[in-house]
Amino acid sequence: MISETRPDAVTVTTVDATHARYIIRAMELGCDVLSEKPLCTDEEQIRAIFDAQKKTGKKITVTFNARHGLKDKKTKELLMQKAIGDVISVDFHEYLDTSHGADYFRRWHAMKKNSGTLLCHKASHHFDLANWWLNSTPVSVTGMGQLKFYGRNNSFRSSHCRVCPHKQECKFYWDITKDQRYMNLYVGCESEDGYLRDACVWREEIDIYDTMSVVVRYENGVQLNYTANTFLPYEGQSISFNGTKGRIDYNQFSGGGFKSDELRLTRSFGKSELITDFGPQPAGGHDGSDTSLHDLIFRGTPKDDPLGLRADVRAGALASLIGIAARTSIERGSQTIRISDLVKL
Repeated sequence: MISETRPDAVTVTTVDATHARYIIRAMELGCDVLSEKPLCTDEEQIRAIFDAQKKTGKKITVTFNARHGLKDKKTKELLMQKAIGDVISVDFHEYLDTSHGADYFRRWHAMKKNSGTLLCHKASHHFDLANWWLNSTPVSVTGMGQLKFYGRNNSFRSSHCRVCPHKQECKFYWDITKDQRYMNLYVGCESEDGYLRDACVWREEIDIYDTMSVVVRYENGVQLNYTANTFLPYEGQSISFNGTKGRIDYNQFSGGGFKSDELRLTRSFGKSELITDFGPQPAGGHDGSDTSLHDLIFRGTPKDDPLGLRADVRAGALASLIGIAARTSIERGSQTIRISDLVKL
């Protein structure tokens, strides 16, 4: 396709573990690259990507749309303004519910060989946000992770929902036949690749974690305490920045009959302030974040990028490396892993 059309850039949106293959080949054929997150899933792929970029001189942009949320950008502004002084630690809790969270265990993500676990796939968004907010480089990572809910943690299972004999009793039964688009996109193509979009969340071959805790140490001394659980009754995030002069609380979650959606600044020995001025809400996916990302990449706005929204290959590598290091730590009995021992950036 590249030889026929001679594009300026190639967008890579394949299964995570194959990103590096297409990123490298596109650069070798003379194209810049736009890659979705994560950049890749292991340290060997990162080394290969950096080697190829050095040889070709081509540009890689990683499309971290999470940076572009209104509250995310406002949080960056507050931290740049030293609204809470110097940050000492960050508590970042990710909540995935029994719909969104479960879906990762139905799909190709459920296999470590494809996704590198959710510490690479899903958490790369969060680790990139932390790196960007703190404007620092991760130094060491310690992880804990288990598969405690999905996979073999159930008394019954099947290959996929359509043929399951437990439809009546399984709360995770999902009827894909009710969605014509999914029927066309997935079921209609099963004869080609055998991919089952409505795969059973209780399959014994699932080998990613559904319960994760990570501690990251940064060059500037900040400690990030990160958790993710994928089977909760509500969906969202709770993020707190603890500083020498106060605290920022970023809560955005809903479900189970309640909702929280606020950004709050509380100064030490002062008042707590609810932040409400985020600017106009753009249209588009992910609450307008996609539109902001498209503006930055394709339309060149904002031209000066004061918040540093643009994510290059180094940013992509660092976000992936935290997840890779966390997974390596878990596999080694929660041994602390130094980023520099995986890749010399």
